[in-house]
Amino acid sequence: MKNMNKRDFLKKAGIGATATAAAAISAPYVHAKNKPIKWRLQTYAGASLAEHVIKPSIDAFNKAANGEMIIELYTADQLVPTGELFRAMQRGTIDAVQSDDDSIAAPVDVSVFGAYFPFASRYSLDVPTLFNHYGLNEIWEEAYSEVKGVKWLSAGAWDPCNFTTKEPIRSVADLKGKRIFTFPTGGRFLKKFGVVPVTLPWEDVEVAMQTGELDGIAWSGITEAYTVGWADVNNYYLTNNISGAWSGSYFANEDRWNELPPHLQTLFKLCMDSSHYYRQHWYWWGEAHYRTTGGKLELTTIPANEWKVIETAAYEYWDEIAAKSERSAKIVKILKDYATTMQKAGAPYRY
Repeated sequence: MKNMNKRDFLKKAGIGATATAAAAISAPYVHAKNKPIKWRLQTYAGASLAEHVIKPSIDAFNKAANGEMIIELYTADQLVPTGELFRAMQRGTIDAVQSDDDSIAAPVDVSVFGAYFPFASRYSLDVPTLFNHYGLNEIWEEAYSEVKGVKWLSAGAWDPCNFTTKEPIRSVADLKGKRIFTFPTGGRFLKKFGVVPVTLPWEDVEVAMQTGELDGIAWSGITEAYTVGWADVNNYYLTNNISGAWSGSYFANEDRWNELPPHLQTLFKLCMDSSHYYRQHWYWWGEAHYRTTGGKLELTTIPANEWKVIETAAYEYWDEIAAKSERSAKIVKILKDYATTMQKAGAPYRY
């Protein structure tokens, strides 16, 4: 055997060490390819709406995860009724949720501000601005840290809350007695004006409109009305809205989230941001597009001086909510400060 000097030994040892290190680094990926991490995520949205509000980002995640992780996407009520999503996620029955805090009955005081808190926003950009620059991110993280088993991840904006109805609404009085599919907090507020809030599984709404169980919907803007088929079973669209944007979030089972390696947590955060961005431009496009070219819904408007009655009542409602907890009072103060800032800024922030 040829004698090996010290230099040759170190060189060969280095090659062996490098190979061993490379094998160690690649081992988790090889393991993941054989047995990827699997999550089940349920969205609040029905199948046709999910195609826009979440599916593109989940498809992107599954592709970018490169076999290490797969997220199975389920639509509204497919695995668990929407009102039971929080508890199911807490138990680990499902791994993650896309919804608003209000609809999933999150047991935190901030849940009332999810979905459509009346007049909290005028435009969709208000929501990410409030969360990222006015302190709502930190407040939501604090609130959910007090609840075991669930990790709040991110909030973003959806569409405004307008009325899509069988009969026209041209005055506040026209709201009285209307049976309307809407969100919990929005429904409680609208009861002040005679609206009868109705809760149904999302997939049953269209049939309920056809059978007369519902008189209308206050669950979305016009983009969704056309996308999911509600424009086919209604006749009118009220241009006044009680909120400029739905505030929804992503949540995960806390243990499942903590088990993810940092790079997959980062990838999921990037895909959430991608979803938030897509909705910003899709809804902004759609709200104008369908008003001007939709052709199925006649637009109606309650005069501004009369609509002011509802807006004033909303601010009184804010004070009612602020009295419920110190954290709620803090959020209401932020909303008031933000509204004042936007008003002082003038156009295009507020007109």
